[in-house]
Amino acid sequence: MDETDVVGQIIGGEINGILLRQKSSKSIEIGSLLVSEYGDSYLILTVFDLIYGSQYDYRMREMLSGVSLERAPEVGFYEGDLVNYTLAKLKPLAALSKGSRSAGIPKSMPPFQSRLRLIKKEDLFFLQKESRGIFVGYVRSGSSIIRDSKVWLPARDVFSHHILIPATTGRGKSNLLKVIMWHVLYANSVGMLVLDAHDEYYGRVQYGLKDHPESSANLVYYTPTKPPPGAYAFSINLRSIRPQHFDGIVDFSEPQLAVIRAYHTSKKKGWIESLMRRDDIEDSSIKKHSIEVTRRKIRNILGLEQDEEGNIISRNTIFNAESRGVSTINDIIEHIEEGKIVILDTSRMGDAAEIMTGNVIAAEILDRYKRYQSSGELESKPVACIVIEEAPRVLGSDVLSSEPGGAHATTAS
Repeated sequence: MDETDVVGQIIGGEINGILLRQKSSKSIEIGSLLVSEYGDSYLILTVFDLIYGSQYDYRMREMLSGVSLERAPEVGFYEGDLVNYTLAKLKPLAALSKGSRSAGIPKSMPPFQSRLRLIKKEDLFFLQKESRGIFVGYVRSGSSIIRDSKVWLPARDVFSHHILIPATTGRGKSNLLKVIMWHVLYANSVGMLVLDAHDEYYGRVQYGLKDHPESSANLVYYTPTKPPPGAYAFSINLRSIRPQHFDGIVDFSEPQLAVIRAYHTSKKKGWIESLMRRDDIEDSSIKKHSIEVTRRKIRNILGLEQDEEGNIISRNTIFNAESRGVSTINDIIEHIEEGKIVILDTSRMGDAAEIMTGNVIAAEILDRYKRYQSSGELESKPVACIVIEEAPRVLGSDVLSSEPGGAHATTAS
């Protein structure tokens, strides 16, 4: 290591709080990335805290500071850069071997008294672009962006895990998602359903994913309002909804679950319509009160009404008992299986309708991928990923903090 690159030397600490003495002529910031080289290996560490250190005890420092402030400004510490200094607390981020393309989880500390330097773009070779990779940004070290340090991640590996993007309003959550999805459109190795609560990704009236060079081949847009050219009208037929699609959305009591099971068993795919019309079923154990409460809950979730002629109509135009929307769920899943991004405009849906919509699609994707796993076809299919906007309202405050601005999350199957 070139001596001019040295920014500090390790003097102690533990694995999650390694102490480094900063060289007086160098500057270290919170978030700075440092490198420890030893043999054919090296560690990348990050600075998470800065503290002052001194060889003088506290009372002596107080006295000398007082003399300098009150009596003689020219009085200073003898050999000040040796006796007073800055200490940085570090934690290891990645362990690498020179020549290897993969980074491992650190399981050891750098050698005691070893010298560290600031990270360089050459140390980040393992983040170089791969085929079907996604670009997520540049590496930042402290307040500096390391130019030519683009971060590329393998799409299939990334989206086979749950991802959370938490931040307050205005911190760039949506922009990061746009960057990620832009490169997913190039990769065509991930099928993605985006529940777009603000209708901001497609770009109806402004620049958006519709302007991507691969959008005609790899992007699909659904909206319950008048769709623009090339997009699809979104509607779900009531006959596509099964009892399990309400799991996690509505808390049904045991008598209400009995009502749902009885109507589903008796009326099959037409169970919701029959329940809304109060059709009779052959089950004497079902009480009328339980039927009414269950009917009211499902009616409110789906936004259903019954006109004077007994027809079932939808207040939100999403769920309907007509011929529309019979193939919508299957079509969306087919697009996802083809490695496309499906953006679903949920900006005009209520929370309950949006969550229900996501639940219906997610359940069908999971069932289909389970069948692929059983038949040995799963590895040939793209990762199926669901992007949820404003995750706290969907996952609940017991799962995520409902801090202003919320969070975005993706779940992959």
